[in-house]
Amino acid sequence: MSRRAYRGVALAALIFLVVQVGALALVPTFFEQGYQTVEDPSDPTNSLLYIGAIIAMTAFMLAAFKYDLDQLIRLVIVFTSGLLAWYVFAALVPNGLVAIALSAAVALALLVYPEWYVIDAAGVLMGAGAAALFGISFGLLPAIVLLSVLAVYDAISVYKTKHMLDLAEGVMDLRIPVVLVIPTTLSYSILDDEFARDANEVGDGENATDGGEPAETADANTETETANDANDDAEDSESGERDAFFIGLGDAVMPTVMVASGAFFSEAPSLGVGALPALNLPALLAMVGTFAGFSGLMWAVMKGRAHAGLPLLNGGAIGGYLVGSVVAGVPLVSALGLAPYL
Repeated sequence: MSRRAYRGVALAALIFLVVQVGALALVPTFFEQGYQTVEDPSDPTNSLLYIGAIIAMTAFMLAAFKYDLDQLIRLVIVFTSGLLAWYVFAALVPNGLVAIALSAAVALALLVYPEWYVIDAAGVLMGAGAAALFGISFGLLPAIVLLSVLAVYDAISVYKTKHMLDLAEGVMDLRIPVVLVIPTTLSYSILDDEFARDANEVGDGENATDGGEPAETADANTETETANDANDDAEDSESGERDAFFIGLGDAVMPTVMVASGAFFSEAPSLGVGALPALNLPALLAMVGTFAGFSGLMWAVMKGRAHAGLPLLNGGAIGGYLVGSVVAGVPLVSALGLAPYL
């Protein structure tokens, strides 16, 4: 894997980490502000309803693309981005008008100038907000059911029916934060990109890669390293390496639901981290498990083909959560959310 690819993977890992830490930070505040969306978070049928909603939304979006209603999808997603951003800002900013103005600015930026960093920033806000909302609304068993079923659905929709690939190609053309954009070169611009690839695949950016003559410095070693970086990027460009790859926002959100749910509902005590009072050992190891799955996913993505992310990511999150629960002394029956049924 080239140096450019490593930079891209590092950026993707940072985005995942910010989403997870952000969700953990928002969990207590969201609960205090009454954002819990269901009456009984322990009811596993909540997961089935949400899965049904995902399938229905997927069908709606595919139909919209078929009948040239792309801009309707774009407006819906931009509005949703602004709404989730408002949830986050309302929890962080005391002044309600300021929160509204900030969330409106997010939506406006997506409409006016959807560059990759605008999309990713909006995606981080959406991801952290959505994961925190679902985390306090889905108890342990519903969260495990949700992640397990969605992992299977993701694999089927990518490898068997392949309709998720069609959906990903459509949303990338709209430049909306349903897909995270991971550039491997600073010169990349999604505004100039013409997509012919799918999410979770190394993108085919058409912009020039990093390169050019290195700036002169007094330090010869620094100059040499800079020149080597430029040469590496130039070689990458000549070898056909692409300028960006793409990861579905759901790949960051879904495992984070397990992290947030474990932090909120687990019997394990808090680790006492000041900025993250909800963080406990099950949630921490769910994060570790997510990144174990992330490493496997990035290895597969760098091969240049589309891959289902949720089997690895959700599997890692659930596995890490269960290991953390056992280590923290939580009975496995309780960790699985089965105690009320036994």
